[in-house]
Amino acid sequence: MYLRPFPTPANGPDCPALLSDRFKTVYYDTGTHEVVLLDRRKYPFQTVFERYGTVEGVAVAVEEMVVQGGPPLAYAAGLGLALAAQLEAAAQRLLHTRPTADDLHHLIPLALQAALSAAPGGRAAAALTLVNSEIQRGNDVSQRCGWYAAQLLRDGDRVLTHCIAGAALCWMLWYARLDGKRIRLFASETRPYFQGARLTAQSCVEMGIDCTLITDGMSAHLMSQGRLDKFICAADRLTLDGHITNKVGTLQHAIAANYFGLPFYVLGYDGPDPHSPMAANIVIEERDPKDIFEARGREGVVRTAVEGISGAYPAFDITPPHLIAAIVTDRGIFPPTLLQSYFQSPIA
Repeated sequence: MYLRPFPTPANGPDCPALLSDRFKTVYYDTGTHEVVLLDRRKYPFQTVFERYGTVEGVAVAVEEMVVQGGPPLAYAAGLGLALAAQLEAAAQRLLHTRPTADDLHHLIPLALQAALSAAPGGRAAAALTLVNSEIQRGNDVSQRCGWYAAQLLRDGDRVLTHCIAGAALCWMLWYARLDGKRIRLFASETRPYFQGARLTAQSCVEMGIDCTLITDGMSAHLMSQGRLDKFICAADRLTLDGHITNKVGTLQHAIAANYFGLPFYVLGYDGPDPHSPMAANIVIEERDPKDIFEARGREGVVRTAVEGISGAYPAFDITPPHLIAAIVTDRGIFPPTLLQSYFQSPIA
């Protein structure tokens, strides 16, 4: 398909959504030497920035979902490395916080290498410089990915999304709007942290995008009634053979979309993980089942399950390539079975 050249930022206004710019939600305070994170568990009902002055504090924040989404949690962990006295031990602690996240396992080794290559007195600064450059690169990748994804949308499209597809989703919706396309987003609430009900929905509110909230089990019914046109989400990891890992529940939406003949597009950001040839290389994170016994309301955590039962909480699932129409990246749009060609494709 023909893709219009990517415009420079000067060609249009910046995306107004808070989550479209990672520097606004994840950063290092050089005055206090603290990592500052927007608490995404509380946003948007409360806009709270938590501060962490130790590697362990940052690691626990990542584990406890203060920061959410593949790139932001990787940036938080990378910034945490700048706090470390024992770099190798800190890197191992941070790497073990979220086993499925591709970005985390890419960024921490890079930051560690940058720090160890610097003089002893400049190692923290070297790690910080590397991570900040990656945050800027990630912002650029998101904008390009969103631009290409917007070209897959038609005026009047009703688009299902799952969890929070991050900055690229914001840019996709923003570019579509600048192009005169009226898009209606259907966001699954995404239990147990309700990222769809809070983060995705709030981004739509900030941008003036029509957003309808549904529960996680409603998508197949809406598809059967002809009330959805496309399914678009992100991925925490892409394999070289075209499998994607994303928030648990993605697979069931993809199966329903395939059954009812709706295209499923994946916001693949900067392409596949070169160290994940196939789905078998992906470790699926199993989170504490207590999370599914609770709901996070405006007044705090509420128990929603009876006592005396067990629970299971796989945080991610894997969707095979035959259910995916295309994967959108910062270098263009690829069929999932040809995703390996991403590495040979130039940045337009």
